[in-house]
Amino acid sequence: MDQVRVALQAMDPLSHAGLASFLQSRPELTLLRAAERADATVLVVSTDRLSTDVVAMLRRSATETGVPVVLITNEINETELLTAVECRVVAVLPRAAVTAERLAHSVLAAASGGGVMPPNLVGELLKHIERLQRDVLTPHGLNASGLTPREIDVLRLMADGLDTSEIAGELCYSERTVKNVIYGLTHRLKLRNRSHAVAYALRSGMI
Repeated sequence: MDQVRVALQAMDPLSHAGLASFLQSRPELTLLRAAERADATVLVVSTDRLSTDVVAMLRRSATETGVPVVLITNEINETELLTAVECRVVAVLPRAAVTAERLAHSVLAAASGGGVMPPNLVGELLKHIERLQRDVLTPHGLNASGLTPREIDVLRLMADGLDTSEIAGELCYSERTVKNVIYGLTHRLKLRNRSHAVAYALRSGMI
């Protein structure tokens, strides 16, 4: 595979030296200098805890580069985990469990679009998703895709090539209702037109 370019940020020199040694021992990884951070494929961040300063740095990184982050930390709670995920953290390694092999595995997973989480953190994320579905989405008739069942039905028929009148006939809606559904979902998801909406839904696995 192509070389994975890694930027490293550690909160103390000793951690930086140890992690740099781990990363440099792997031929498929290239450790970048601080000045080259903008060219990184993956960012590795080592910190004792997810402090306000660390979160601010992660938010800046997510905005400026958008690269996935491997976070090494002593402890992290559910709230901090959700904040970390918002900041593009896709892998979390407990500091005490870090080895060259585990670090390389996490970096390579992040670079390929995957993630690595300890089982207890996966459980916390799943519980949060369940609460989100129950308390936020379901009361508004939405599912995890952010679309209503009606919108998904219309998108599926659009993908099959049906026009507005044919969709209305198939679903027993008025043409005005179909047009309103299409306008609502394209406006909410900031999509340009019907073709864009269908392409977006197919790519996202919604239909």
